Amino acid sequence: MIIDTTEVQTINSFSTSEFLKETYGLIWIVPILTLILGITIGVLVIVWLEREISAAIQQRIGPEYAGPLGILQALADGTKLLFKEDLLPSRGDIRLFSVGPAIAVISVLLSYLVIPFGYRLVLADLSIGVFLWIAISSIAPIGLLMSGYGSNNKYSFSGGLRAAAQSISYEIPLTLCVLSISLLSNSSSTVDIVEAQSKYGFWGWNLWRQPIGFIVFIISSLAECERLPFDLPEAEEELVAGYQTEYSGIKYALFYLASYLNLLVSSLFVTVLYLGGWNFSIPYISIPELFGINKMAGIFGMTIGIFITLTKAYLFLFISITTRWTLPRMRMDQLLNLGWKFLLPISLGNLLLTTSSQLVSL
Repeated sequence: MIIDTTEVQTINSFSTSEFLKETYGLIWIVPILTLILGITIGVLVIVWLEREISAAIQQRIGPEYAGPLGILQALADGTKLLFKEDLLPSRGDIRLFSVGPAIAVISVLLSYLVIPFGYRLVLADLSIGVFLWIAISSIAPIGLLMSGYGSNNKYSFSGGLRAAAQSISYEIPLTLCVLSISLLSNSSSTVDIVEAQSKYGFWGWNLWRQPIGFIVFIISSLAECERLPFDLPEAEEELVAGYQTEYSGIKYALFYLASYLNLLVSSLFVTVLYLGGWNFSIPYISIPELFGINKMAGIFGMTIGIFITLTKAYLFLFISITTRWTLPRMRMDQLLNLGWKFLLPISLGNLLLTTSSQLVSL
C-alpha cells in the first residue's frame, strides 16, 4: 500500500493543531483560577475588615477566637453555612428559588473579566469594557426578583421588587457617569481609561476632572451594592431580610457572597475610572522613575501595579464600611427621590458639560 506524503502532512498538521487548541484551552484555565482564588481571598479580607472596623466604631470587641486576630472568622462562617440544611419552601417555585442565587453570583463574577489589575494584567481587554460591566450588573436584580417570587412569601417578593426598583433608579446615573469618563478618555476600554489618566500623573486622575461625577458614582455604587443607607431590599424592621427570608445554608451564603463581590467590583471600578488604576505618582514624583523602570512590566512591575490597585480599592471599601455603620437607613420614597430627582439631573448635567468641553477642545 502506498501512502501519499501530503496526506501524512495533513494528518500531522491536524493533530498538531488539535493539540495546540487543547493546550491553549488549559493555559487559559490558569489565570481564571488565579483570579477566582484572588477574589475569594479578597472577599474574606473584606468580611474580616468590616467586622473589625464596625467593632472599633461601636467600641466593642470584634472577632478574636477563630485564628489570630479572628482572621479565620469569615472562613468559619462559610463552612458553617455550607453544612447547614438547605430548606425549600413547600409551595414556592423551586426552580426560580434555586436559580436566583446563582444568577446573582455569576453576573457579578463576570464583571471581573474586564478589570485591569496592572499593566497588561487583564483577562479581557474589550473596547466596551465598562459598558459590559454595566450590562452584566443589570442582570443581578433579575436573580433577586426570581428569588423573591419563587419563595412564595409576600415579604420576600416585596424585597425583590424593591431591589429591582432600586437598581433601575441608580443604574441610570451610574451609566451617565461612566459615559462621561468614556468621553474624556475617548475610549470605553478599562485599560485605555487608566492609560489616559497616566499621561498627566497624579493630577490627571479623573477624580479632579470629574469631581461631581465621582460623588454621584460613589452614591450610585453604594445603592447598587445595597449598602446602608440604601439596604431597603432587605430591611429587617419592614421585610425580615427581604428576598433572603426563606433561604438557608449554601443558597443564603451565595447571596452573602454576591453582596461582597459586588462591593469589591464597585471599589475596583472606582479605582479604574477615577483614581488612575494601577498608576500611582506622588506629585512630581513618578513611581516607575523612582524605581528605575520605564514600564510597569515584569514581575516587579506587576506586583507594584496589583498592590497599588488593591490599596486604592480598599480605601474606598473603608469609606463604604464606615458609611454603613454611621448613617441611618433611608425610607423608600427618599431613596427613589434621591435617584430620580437629584442624582439623575446632576449626572445628566455633568454629561452635557463634559460633552461641551470635548467639543470645544476639538
